[in-house]
Amino acid sequence: QVQLVESGGGLVQAGDSLRLSCAASGRTFSSYVMGWFRQAPGKEREFVASINRGGSTLYPDSVKGRFTISRDNAKNTVYLQMNSLKPEDTAVYYCATGDRYYSLSAHAHDYHYWGQGTQVTVSS
Repeated sequence: QVQLVESGGGLVQAGDSLRLSCAASGRTFSSYVMGWFRQAPGKEREFVASINRGGSTLYPDSVKGRFTISRDNAKNTVYLQMNSLKPEDTAVYYCATGDRYYSLSAHAHDYHYWGQGTQVTVSS
């Protein structure tokens, strides 16, 4: 059974940095694409970042240059380093994975396993 557990969320000020972690278990972590999504109150779930087994990454324009996804296969952990945070980054952040090895995806329906989420609040 695949399990994903996020941590590292919190309350920060605009301009600050935060690093989220997602610990995975239940499968060969290093083989699969991992992703981060976020959902703000009243809004749809939004793609934030993904990384494949080769280390290639994908970001939307809204976070490109500010957020960095990385993975430590030895620790079965994926990270999301968030710099220059803005109030509009406030959301619950979710870690996710699916059955893809190399094909990066920004679509939630391509990810079949989700964590419980961690709250990130950025004050102005």
